[in-house]
Amino acid sequence: MRALIFAVEEINADSEILPNITLGYQVYDTCFTLRKAAEGTLSVLSGGKGITPNYHCLKEAPLAGIIGDSWTTTSILMAQILGLYRYPQISYFATNPILSERNLFPSFFRTIPSDEFQMRGLAQLISHFGWTWVGFLVTDNDYGQYGLQMVKQELINGGACVAFSENILTGKPNRNAPHLAHIVKKSTAKVVVMITADIDFVIVIEEMLRQNVTGITWIASEAMSTSNLLSNKDIKSIVLGTIGFAIHRGKMPKFAEYLNSLSPSKNLNDAFIGEYWEQIFFCKWPNEENLNIGTENIIMKACTGMENLGNLLTEEYHRVSLKVYTAVYALAWALHSLQNCAPGNGSFQHGNCANISSFQPWQLLHYINNVRFKAQDGSQVFFDARGNPPPIYDIVNWCARDKDILEPVTVGSYDLNAPDGEALNIDTVGMIWNTNDTQVPVSKCSPSCTPGSRKVIVPGKPLCCYECTRCPQGQISNQTDAAECQPCSWDTWPNLQRTKCLPRTTEFLSYETPLGFGLTAIATFSSLVPLIILGVFMYYKETPIVRANNYSLSCLLLLSLFLCFLCSLGFIGYPQAEMCLLRQVAFGMVFALCISCVLAKTITVVIAFNATKPGSRLRQWTGVKVPYFLISCCALIQFFICVIWLIFFQPFHELDIDTKPGIIIVNCNEGSPTAFWCMLGYLGLLATISFIIAFLARRLPDSFNEAKLITFSMLAFLSVWLSFIPAYLSAQGMYTVAMEVFAILSSSWALMVCIFLSKCFIILFRPNLNSRENLMGKVRHYR
Repeated sequence: MRALIFAVEEINADSEILPNITLGYQVYDTCFTLRKAAEGTLSVLSGGKGITPNYHCLKEAPLAGIIGDSWTTTSILMAQILGLYRYPQISYFATNPILSERNLFPSFFRTIPSDEFQMRGLAQLISHFGWTWVGFLVTDNDYGQYGLQMVKQELINGGACVAFSENILTGKPNRNAPHLAHIVKKSTAKVVVMITADIDFVIVIEEMLRQNVTGITWIASEAMSTSNLLSNKDIKSIVLGTIGFAIHRGKMPKFAEYLNSLSPSKNLNDAFIGEYWEQIFFCKWPNEENLNIGTENIIMKACTGMENLGNLLTEEYHRVSLKVYTAVYALAWALHSLQNCAPGNGSFQHGNCANISSFQPWQLLHYINNVRFKAQDGSQVFFDARGNPPPIYDIVNWCARDKDILEPVTVGSYDLNAPDGEALNIDTVGMIWNTNDTQVPVSKCSPSCTPGSRKVIVPGKPLCCYECTRCPQGQISNQTDAAECQPCSWDTWPNLQRTKCLPRTTEFLSYETPLGFGLTAIATFSSLVPLIILGVFMYYKETPIVRANNYSLSCLLLLSLFLCFLCSLGFIGYPQAEMCLLRQVAFGMVFALCISCVLAKTITVVIAFNATKPGSRLRQWTGVKVPYFLISCCALIQFFICVIWLIFFQPFHELDIDTKPGIIIVNCNEGSPTAFWCMLGYLGLLATISFIIAFLARRLPDSFNEAKLITFSMLAFLSVWLSFIPAYLSAQGMYTVAMEVFAILSSSWALMVCIFLSKCFIILFRPNLNSRENLMGKVRHYR
């Protein structure tokens, strides 16, 4: 009220605004009741001499507008009445969002932002500190219920959860505080939002003190965030560290000086100075009953009127008073614009202007809708299309500046006119929390999930009550409380902690690995052995044992074995595209040639034995044409298989990332498993035929024991490759290739040892047995 009077007197003394116009005022007390509010509103509309609906009997100065009320419920009632006549109404403390509905309240304005901005800011404040598990205590009136709905929705949209929401029952003397204290005490939420008035909050806090409810961070709405009731030292342990939204404060020059100049002796006709004096000096005028505060009777000293204010009121910044002050100036500047209207350039029909001595309320309403002026602190004051001012709040933190007294300290602001992302600004340095610590408290339903894990929703519980599970194979999370894990790229793999992706290890049968080096050494050495044996045969080619075992076929077989050993080297090293295309084909062809030579030798032995029988017709088949024709036919069939394979199902270079987790296996894709097994199966067929024929001819005379040697060689060959099949199918990565190289070397050695070892032994170490007589069985051995 003093701010209103101060503003009116200041405007009247200012020659730049409303020159030659004097503002006056009437003050009505609604007493926070709808009846008083309606009565006062109708009285003002009727001219102040009584209530006469739809009739205005005031013949003096016109009514410009109404400043008030502070209570939302009474403001709504007043706005419904004043809206019918389009009388401007500017509230300084009513924050209910419904008052922004222009179709319901066409003439309502306010200098305090709507709760929709505050509640959105409260949700952003909670999100700023990372609180996801929050409780609510709200009054059971419009202010609390509207606020609860808006904040809950904003929190849920932001990913937070509501631990509990309880009503403060204003109809009960104890506000249902025992139940509320019990709820807060048993809850795991460490942050509780209070959307209530200060008097209701204090009653609840006193109960919290009785039940020893500590460690709670209170988030206060603007209705109580700067209340002096919170500075009570008895509740210091409970409310310390409270953080909340407060009405934006600003400077009112000379207002403190004006308040200090008030005195009962100077303002004899001021009916309100007595109440003001009692509040300032905490006294009672004589003949008044003792003040009853809460549950305690406090005997207060008597007021004398001689108390000296001195410098008692030195506050430079003001909050609610500033909103009243701004409301008065908004009306004044609107009247100033109306007064300065130039005929012909007016805002009404045909450019007309309103007469400031007899204007209609809707005419002034037009100017208030378009009012814009600069406040004392330099900020711009205007109203948006819904009658709201620029939304800006202060963020305060209740800290102990004295040993026993708490006071709100401004630590930030919430300004929706700021650029995107900069609306909320908080300086956390020096902020004090309920634990009397500067560390931001934690309020979560579940512990944070560390990097490398993700949140898993628990059925039947809120989204914030989750469990942590390790990221699946091949995925990572590099932040706390990750909702989902992110897959690594194809060429990377998670580390053990699954917090980052590392380049995958490349695997192939390399020459540098012990296994690859060993197989390379064996293959190289093995390839020399057939050449050495070939040299022995060539040197001793005129001896009976070499001539008797088909010298030319033996040489071709030894060359084939040499190629067999060499082809194994094609499987070792980085699988180039050209090598992938040729290595299996080369393996299939040289082995087909090798087994064909063995088959030809077997058939040659059988033909040679049977041709010696009298009258045998096989003599004509004992030449060199038959075995070479047989070798050509058998090799040609394998050649056709390989050509079809290369034409239709070409093998290719492949990077396999699925077989072994975290490893890129560089291998050769055979193109067609069917073609590969057909090639290998054909070799098995040739070996089987050779084995069967050799086995059937195993009982030939000792001098023709080539069939026995071939039988053993084919048996060893087939055993190696039959063992290779399950081992090949079960191996992975480079071990698959190593198994095939091992099978090539083993089977080649089996052929070479079984067929040529005994011959070389006789040639080199038992030359006496290398004679025609011995081969023909004519030498008699004596013991």
